[in-house]
Amino acid sequence: MLGYILRRLLATIPVLFVVSVLIFMLLHLGPSDPAAVIAGDFAQPEDVEKIRVQLGLDRPLYIQFGDWILGVLQGDLGSSIYSDMQVSALMMQRIEPTLSLTITTISFAILVGVPAGTFAAWRAGSLFDRGVMMTAVMGFSLPVFVLGYVLVYLFALKAQILPVQGYKPISGGLWPWLRSLILPTLSLGMIYVALIARMTRASVIEILGNDYIRTARSKGLSTPPILIFHALKNAAIPIVTTIGVGIAMLISGVVVTETVFALPGLGRLTVDAIVRKDYPVIQAMLLVFTVAYVLINLLVDLSYSLFDPRIKYQK
Repeated sequence: MLGYILRRLLATIPVLFVVSVLIFMLLHLGPSDPAAVIAGDFAQPEDVEKIRVQLGLDRPLYIQFGDWILGVLQGDLGSSIYSDMQVSALMMQRIEPTLSLTITTISFAILVGVPAGTFAAWRAGSLFDRGVMMTAVMGFSLPVFVLGYVLVYLFALKAQILPVQGYKPISGGLWPWLRSLILPTLSLGMIYVALIARMTRASVIEILGNDYIRTARSKGLSTPPILIFHALKNAAIPIVTTIGVGIAMLISGVVVTETVFALPGLGRLTVDAIVRKDYPVIQAMLLVFTVAYVLINLLVDLSYSLFDPRIKYQK
């Protein structure tokens, strides 16, 4: 198993290098000039050139890339053009809302999606199964922002039981923190509930047709032990993969959700940076999101060793 883990870890190095090169080239070969953005609309060409020299943008691209990578490896993601603050400091200010939304969303999706998919598989063809599948189709079909606005209208504007927008830090109390995340979690989590429920249902149905399930039934085991300890455990690999993919997909969903509900997280920081053409922030956020995506998929691959005994004996 140790060899498997080392191979997976080494395989991420070239992926991260290629990604960093693409992100750097995407921004530095674009039509906009960061020096011109800093100088303003009424700057003279010589002023723009001075700023280019100060920022080192007049140097060859491979030197700029090398300096940027060395800085990233040392924890220096650059400085914001708009606020002149370190990008890492800006991210630390915004990370709590994003982590909070991610944790509540994936927890909601797992706690609802796995039991719903498992019971739908056990009662395949029943009214409950059809309801789960219909809900899953609706979850896939509705865009996050549309569902978000519907929830805001129903629960914030009409019923007035939940806040329309904003975020309360957890240091201000557990209930205010959770209350500010209910609507964002529901709007973002529905698609992942649908994804996890469909995959759980398909995997458990396949497992329920195996001989050892019939043997467990013939021994008189009740339904809960069969579903939990036999069916669900052996169907775990595709379910874990789906959950991992869902966590990685949250990166794009967080950007939209934080914008709709005015959450001051990393997604909102990315949108603001794009609007302001704050290139160092955009570059850093793309890198962070991509690295997070790669690492999440790596953790999913490594988790297979917990469910597939064949991996444990690989040299």
